[in-house]
Amino acid sequence: MRRVVITGAGTLNPLGADVPATFSAMQQGKCAIGPLTCRDVERLNIKIGAEIRDYKPEQHFARNSLSLLDRFTQIALVSARQAMAQSGLVIDEALGLRAGVILGTAGGGNTTVDDNYRAVYAEGKDRVHPFVVPRLMHNAAASHVSMEFGLKGPGYTVSTACASANHAMGQAFHMVRGGGADVMLTGGSEAMLCFGGIKAWEGLRVMSRDTCRPFSRDRSGMVQGEGGAVFVFEDYDHARARDAEILAEVVGFGMSSDAGDIVMPDRDGPVRAMRAALMDAALAPDRVDYVNAHGTGTAANDRTEAEALRAVMGAHADAVPVSSTKSMHGHLIGGTSAVELLGCLMALCEGVIPPTVNFNEPDPEIGLDVVPNSAREVRVDVTMSNAFAFGGLNAVLVLRRAP
Repeated sequence: MRRVVITGAGTLNPLGADVPATFSAMQQGKCAIGPLTCRDVERLNIKIGAEIRDYKPEQHFARNSLSLLDRFTQIALVSARQAMAQSGLVIDEALGLRAGVILGTAGGGNTTVDDNYRAVYAEGKDRVHPFVVPRLMHNAAASHVSMEFGLKGPGYTVSTACASANHAMGQAFHMVRGGGADVMLTGGSEAMLCFGGIKAWEGLRVMSRDTCRPFSRDRSGMVQGEGGAVFVFEDYDHARARDAEILAEVVGFGMSSDAGDIVMPDRDGPVRAMRAALMDAALAPDRVDYVNAHGTGTAANDRTEAEALRAVMGAHADAVPVSSTKSMHGHLIGGTSAVELLGCLMALCEGVIPPTVNFNEPDPEIGLDVVPNSAREVRVDVTMSNAFAFGGLNAVLVLRRAP
């Protein structure tokens, strides 16, 4: 089994247009949640979200290519370009055959669907653009990334709701570790902040009307966001041979299914996923120095995750820092665990644990060290990143400080 390392990272999310800006915002505990500016916002009951602001597609893509690119694909491509630039990889014909891409998304081309439903149903148009299907399909981002960089190895999209990016990265980890590829671009992206996307989430009645306060006693629900991140996962020997900078090592991945309720979380599934990830990494629970929690800010999720962490960590649960960066960038649905992995990278590379902001008062049912409101400087050698999705699909990644 080969070792797998991360040699590049890129992102476009509400906190920043690249990794340095995102790290800076996390370190400062900035919250990107604010008033929504989408079309027909006055018809929404929930009028807040974490939008990517000041993003101009024409600065990144030629006008003729934009007709093929939904916003979620644009986010993935911008992120992938940054990750590839940092990695320093040159994809020639030989490496292209050993390089691939696995990305996660929950909704795919939501903005394309929303625009064209509006055109057909509300505006009475009888035709849609001929590229609607290539724009909205869930594999669009993965396909465009493969074409831009000449990645001719394994390529596909994973869609497991809020765990999509973690599942995608776990599969990419397996692909490199098992020898199916030498390099994989992986992560996830999402762009659901359109009228239809927000209206659909309103129906679940889990959305906050003011802000996201994970683990705080007065939490009032999740806040939707948009964005994503992409990483270069690479065979360790391949990276060393080309003298690449190694950001971190991926050492474990675990996944499980609750096989219970379609929306309500269950403690057992997350427990099994976390234990599987630690077993895969050959690490005891007390070796974990930081947990990036799923931490959505809903009463059911926060309580269930805290119970699961106690079951896995035992007494170490009282000591290990556990924060939710969703308090800053919102819930990016299928892309969220990719951006959350950046919080893990920041902890490993810079010795700074991102905080849980908007925290007002401890919840006695939680009782964890949630790194409230301010980032914390501390040496971190091992991190764990949790993603627990609707449908009871759980995915957990374990990273270690760069070798």
